[in-house]
Amino acid sequence: MDVLRTPEACFDRLPDYNFTPNYLQVADTEGGHLRIHYLDEGDANAPVVLLLHGEPSWSFLYRKMIPLLAAAGFRVLAPDLIGFGRSDKPSKTSDYTYARHVTWMKDWLIQVNVKNITLFCQDWGGLIGLRLVAELGHLFSRVVAANTFLPTGDFAPGEAFEQWQQYAQTVPVLPVGDIVNRGAVTNLSADIIAAYNAPYPDEHYKVGARIFPQLVPITPENPEAQANREAWLQLRQWQKPFLTAFSDSDPITAGAEKILQKLIPGTQGLQHPTVAEAGHFLQEDQSQSLADIIIQFVKNTPVSSIT
Repeated sequence: MDVLRTPEACFDRLPDYNFTPNYLQVADTEGGHLRIHYLDEGDANAPVVLLLHGEPSWSFLYRKMIPLLAAAGFRVLAPDLIGFGRSDKPSKTSDYTYARHVTWMKDWLIQVNVKNITLFCQDWGGLIGLRLVAELGHLFSRVVAANTFLPTGDFAPGEAFEQWQQYAQTVPVLPVGDIVNRGAVTNLSADIIAAYNAPYPDEHYKVGARIFPQLVPITPENPEAQANREAWLQLRQWQKPFLTAFSDSDPITAGAEKILQKLIPGTQGLQHPTVAEAGHFLQEDQSQSLADIIIQFVKNTPVSSIT
C-alpha cells in the first residue's frame, strides 16, 4: 500500500486549532501500518467524549467544541479518519473500503484504551461510529447522533445524495473547503475554508475524500450492507441513552433521526433537540449549542442510572 502523509507545514497557523497532535499506528490488511492522528484534550482521568467527523472534513471541524467540552470537565478525543486531516492517506482508490475504516478505527479505539465513552458522531462519523458501538458496546455509555445514519441499502437514497456521489467522482478538483462551506448555514471565512483544504496539497491526497460517497451502502448488494444489518441487530437492543441532535437544514440526512428514534430503545423517554439554523456541518453553525447538548445529556444520564 502506497501511503501519502501531508507535510506538517501545511498545518501551521490554522485558526483556532492550537492543539497538540497525537499519533497511533494501526495495522493495514497488507501487513504494514498506518498512522492515525488524533486530538486528546482535557483531564486524562475525566469522562470521555469521542468526536467523530465525516466527509470531507477532519478534526478541524471540532475546533470550537473541544475547548468547551474540556472546560466542562471532559477528556475529549477527536481522531482524523484514515485519508483525512493529519492521518495517513493511502494513494489508491482500492485501498479504501468501509470495512477497513471500521477496522482501523476499532484498532485505534482499543489502543487508546478508554471506556465510559460518550460518542458524538456526524456524517461518516456515524457510519463508522455506530458500527463501533455495535461491536464494542461495553466501551460506550451514551451516543449523540447528528446528521448521520447507518444505511443497509434497503432504501434508495435521496436525490441530493445521488448528486453528491456523482459530483465527488467527476469534479476535476474536489474543493474540500468550499464543500464544507456550502454544507453550512454560516458563511465561512477564507482562512477557515483554507484550513479545511490544508490536509490536501494536491488531488493525489484526496483519494479518500473522493471515494467515501461511493462506499455508502445504497443497494442490498453492497459489501457492507449485511454488516450494517448485523450492527442494527445490536442497535435495536441498545438500552443505554441514545440522543439525536439533527439540524433543521440538512437535505442529505433529513428524517433519518425519526428512524433512529423508532428503532433504538435507548432513544425512548429523551427530549431530542433539533438544532436550529444549522446545515449538514452543524458543528460549524452551532458549536456552542452542540457542546451544551452533550454536556447536559451527560448530566441528565449519569452512569449510575445506565443499565
